[in-house]
Amino acid sequence: MRAATASDLDAIDAIERATFPTDAWSRELIAAELAGAHTHYLVAVDDAGAVIGYAGLLAPRGSGQGDIQTIAVAEPARRQGIGAALLDALLAEARARAAFEVFLEVRADNPGAEALYASRGFERIAVRPRYYQPDGVDAVVMKAVLS
Repeated sequence: MRAATASDLDAIDAIERATFPTDAWSRELIAAELAGAHTHYLVAVDDAGAVIGYAGLLAPRGSGQGDIQTIAVAEPARRQGIGAALLDALLAEARARAAFEVFLEVRADNPGAEALYASRGFERIAVRPRYYQPDGVDAVVMKAVLS
């Protein structure tokens, strides 16, 4: 795992489109996130150095809060703990930025991701009906209080 850079944009974009085919972020939005002053993006790489996952955090230093923006792992690399490792690294970064609470949204039709977040102390706090478009899938809003 390492910090993401602009040179990772093609790989991140490819995983984004494969993972979220109906509501993928645009290349421009991903590029802006990678360059953001208050964001922290990581990539997971395989033994050959290829990007197999990525994750992002928005947490302005001193704000006390953070938002997990995204986590995605390429299909062949799933169920190997990569998503959990990325999440753990983002939570460590949130703590380093003095965040005491972290939020995220997860698709209601993704119980595996919701279970991962719950295993790290996230709790459901709200539902945003039909948040994910064009699918009309609800977003489950979750919050973790960091120690």
